[in-house]
Amino acid sequence: MQLKSIDIGAFKTRNNVFLAPLAGYTNCVFRQMCYDLGAGLTFTEMVSAKGLCYNSANTRELLQLTPEYGGIKAVQIFGGEPSYMRRAAESEELAPFDVIDINMGCPVPKIFKNGEGSALMADIPRAQAVVREVVRAGKPITVKFRIGLTPEHLVTRDFARAMEDAGASLITIHGRTRDKIYSGPVNFDEIASAKAAVNIPVIANGGVFSLKDAEELMAQTGADGVAVARAAMYNPFVFCELTGTPEPDKKAVIGRQIERTFSCFDERFATVYMRKMLSFYIKGMPDCSRMKAELFRCSSRGEIEEVLSRINF
Repeated sequence: MQLKSIDIGAFKTRNNVFLAPLAGYTNCVFRQMCYDLGAGLTFTEMVSAKGLCYNSANTRELLQLTPEYGGIKAVQIFGGEPSYMRRAAESEELAPFDVIDINMGCPVPKIFKNGEGSALMADIPRAQAVVREVVRAGKPITVKFRIGLTPEHLVTRDFARAMEDAGASLITIHGRTRDKIYSGPVNFDEIASAKAAVNIPVIANGGVFSLKDAEELMAQTGADGVAVARAAMYNPFVFCELTGTPEPDKKAVIGRQIERTFSCFDERFATVYMRKMLSFYIKGMPDCSRMKAELFRCSSRGEIEEVLSRINF
């Protein structure tokens, strides 16, 4: 695919292949790894605006940064009340971040029922009010949303224009409706219609698992770049393929991920997280069921590293 930098306010990404936010996965160590493998921009897991306003310890943990991260620092927040969103954007906890992304696409029922995430697509005036308030915090604002709630109610073009009018510097569009969650084909035409309707960069998201997928998504939509989500969980080395970055030794990279994860997080979290990640990385390998069973019996860093030593990537 054709690589290029993307302007987000005063910031310029090193390329147009982004790591999308992934709740439960895109912690600081994983973001650092994906950036090292070629990702042009990475986002935190989605962070509750109200959690920030109420000083939630669990919320603050999502905002960790590795000292060596050299790229643009982007945080994703969610919420449905403009005042809370602005307070969160202006909070001390978000001061280290350069760009604030607003989640308007999360399909999870709990989030949706609270009037947050994808629920904002059904209320364009409130979605605009959220963006306008967050823009007042003084940082570039981006918005991630879907093409609509159901196939019968597609809002991509109008919603894209509304986000631009409200002050968004970039939009990312997941090419599926809320009811499809993460399954089914990506609607190229809807993303293309939004791209034709706005003057800000448009990043296309959905179904990118290979260079071929990314090139098709770009060609069919005219988007300025792509955002990779689930593919990165299973194969973070996809960023090497998409950006032409030389692929390093996989076992060494994953070994560093284990080391850094246990350094940044408590042992219980790190153990559970790395068992889960390695089970993703070995999907499709011969005898992966047996190796997964071994992984989920691991109770320490040493045991996880021992299993890693026997995996043939």
